[in-house]
Amino acid sequence: MRRAGGWSLARQLFALQAAIAGVVLVALATASWFQLREAGREATAEEMLGIAHTLAASPEVLAALDDPDPTAVLQPLAERVRLDTATDFVVVMTPDGIRYSHPTPSEIGRRFIGMIEPAAAGENDFTETYTGTLGPSVRAVVPVFDGARVVALVSVGRTITAVARDLQRQVPLVLAAVAAALLLAAAGSWLVSRWLRRSTHDLGPAELARMYEYYDAVLHAVREGLLLLDREGRVQLVNDEARRLLALPDDVGGRRVDEIGLPAPLGVALAEGRAFDDEIHLTSDRIVVVSQGDARWAGRHLGTVVTLRDHTELRQLVSELQTVRGFADSLHAQAHEAANQLHTVVSLIELGRADEALEFATAELETAQQLTDAVVAGIAVPEVAALVVGKAAAAGERGVELRLEDGARMPAGLADPRDLVTIVGNLLDNAIDAAQEGPEPRWVRFGAGVDDDAVELRVSDSGPGIAPEDAERAFERGYSTKPADGMGRGLGLALVRRAAQRHGGAVRLAGKAEFTVRLPLVRA
Repeated sequence: MRRAGGWSLARQLFALQAAIAGVVLVALATASWFQLREAGREATAEEMLGIAHTLAASPEVLAALDDPDPTAVLQPLAERVRLDTATDFVVVMTPDGIRYSHPTPSEIGRRFIGMIEPAAAGENDFTETYTGTLGPSVRAVVPVFDGARVVALVSVGRTITAVARDLQRQVPLVLAAVAAALLLAAAGSWLVSRWLRRSTHDLGPAELARMYEYYDAVLHAVREGLLLLDREGRVQLVNDEARRLLALPDDVGGRRVDEIGLPAPLGVALAEGRAFDDEIHLTSDRIVVVSQGDARWAGRHLGTVVTLRDHTELRQLVSELQTVRGFADSLHAQAHEAANQLHTVVSLIELGRADEALEFATAELETAQQLTDAVVAGIAVPEVAALVVGKAAAAGERGVELRLEDGARMPAGLADPRDLVTIVGNLLDNAIDAAQEGPEPRWVRFGAGVDDDAVELRVSDSGPGIAPEDAERAFERGYSTKPADGMGRGLGLALVRRAAQRHGGAVRLAGKAEFTVRLPLVRA
């Protein structure tokens, strides 16, 4: 899907990140400026307080106060200190605030402008920002003690303008830090947008949203099951049909495909990641046709795509069609045989041998009716009874005698008739095929009986049987003693086991050529 227009998601994200980074850095620079300004004033106040304490503790100041003209001594001393310390004013004054010194000589003898009461009361660490004769300034005022008595005050200050000049020297450093941070943020945003551009194929948010909506709708609408697996065999995507066919839980995302409860052959086949087409697998209640192929994008191997098709109904239709075809073939054979027998009877009558004709017709009728009567009397499930009669005729055409054991009994309501047809039909088919491969006489036995609240079905044959080491493997999908013919060999016994298990029963191989199915008897 090509992007129709507008900015891609990567470009929009880059612009958004750049704008956010710019706003954040401007706010940071502004906050840093105010913080530096406040820190500069606090540092200046501490510096002024230290200079004032040093001067107040000087013996020269205390000695000058005893002089008849204190200004003559204190003014030169204060100016020297001011110049040495790069301050804007150093003022020595009386406890009442009358100046002995000032950078502007005309201000000497005038009252000091500012708060002096704390210092006059003996407070040693009083600082303030105040507007005096030189403008707004940061100043400290400390007392000069003569013993315990305050005899003078010393004020040292620096104007706000001078403090701002000192602060401006740090502006280039702040701007350089902001510029470096901006460059790093831009570089990081560019790398993120480049990665996002590759990941989203330069599509915009609207295109991505539309693509997701369409693909999600298609994914859940298709009638084939779909699984997407990554390179490690973990489930990344599963649609509704796949959940239905495989009876998957909701939390399969991110789990390995061979750990989500699939039948072992299917889970192993999908976990291997090999490509295959139209393999038939069995689940707990379904037959599915599975295909798996590589998933690639721009030459990169992303994982595998698994498609599943429900083969259960088709298999049932094929089985029913084969049964109907067998019935038709049996009827055709019986009609042909009946015609031969009728011609024989007619010919015997024409030859004047009426007694022989009656004896021949009666014997044939008794032979055909004997099996039908036994089946109808012992098997109360009409579908199974019809199946056994049909299979007997089909077996007879192939030179195999199908016999019903004496006293065979199958009650009605035992299980779903379709499952019973699956069980009995597959066992009889396999037995007839096996008997054909064995020596004469070729026969198949079918028996049924009620025992300990269970019904036991038995099918045995005169064929070569199954080796003991293959007894368990015979029930696995794909196992067959017949040559492959592209018709899905190796499903019959697997279907028998699944059908029996669905009704709480079990199937086993007794001896080499006798299969026994036990189904619990449901009583009213």
